[in-house]
Amino acid sequence: MATTKRRALIEERVVALGEIHFATLANEFQVSEMTIRRDVDALEDKGVVRRVVGGAIALVGKSSEPTFESRAAQAAVEKEHMAGAVVELLRPHETVILDSGSTVLAVAKAIRGRGLGLTVVTPSILVAIELADDEGTTVLLTGGQLRPGELSLIGPEAEATFALYNCDTYVMGVAGVDGKRGITEYHREEGNVKRAAMRAADRVIVVADKTKLGRVQLMSIAALGEVSALVTDGLETDSAVQTAAEAGVEIICVDESGAQEGAL
Repeated sequence: MATTKRRALIEERVVALGEIHFATLANEFQVSEMTIRRDVDALEDKGVVRRVVGGAIALVGKSSEPTFESRAAQAAVEKEHMAGAVVELLRPHETVILDSGSTVLAVAKAIRGRGLGLTVVTPSILVAIELADDEGTTVLLTGGQLRPGELSLIGPEAEATFALYNCDTYVMGVAGVDGKRGITEYHREEGNVKRAAMRAADRVIVVADKTKLGRVQLMSIAALGEVSALVTDGLETDSAVQTAAEAGVEIICVDESGAQEGAL
């Protein structure tokens, strides 16, 4: 296959899917990963993609939100490691807002059995179920309209719930973390709930896997400087991570073994 045609197909793929992986493309096109990296470099120069560890993410357009099931299956081990790092930041007897989404659901699973005595406020049915019978944990579920697939609660009732409580910490899952655009989300009503949750909390911990770094989605949630901590499996050298650190955000990078690589 000609280089120009292969690069055109890679461009179509990353715009459609939001992200690509070097190994997958190398196998598909029957070329070396080095060749795919050169293709991606050319697309990065064109402003179509941004390289991340092991692949690239789309920079043009706003990708649609993947299903909850696909997100939950993706990088499950890495999410467990990030979840463990988040729980280490929580203090006993805090009132904690746990967001909806697959990554924060992993945080809920990591809370089980820790004996932290938390009060958890959540718009996520799945998080509520996960912690409903955890000894010492009190679960408060927001009101609102049930969002199919995601099983999260959205709308004015969900937003209004957060005005009732003074919370210590908000653990937020996000669709994008960008040095310029800050924290972004796919879904407008989910974004409004996140904003309301931020207003109710003294501290905001964003947990985002490396594919979210450098990505910008439709709904703006907050500037990086409004975040207290960022927990990620991305690299400290990532430009979004560095910009967050410069904005005063505590950075915790978790490597593939689960170890924390020099929190910034």
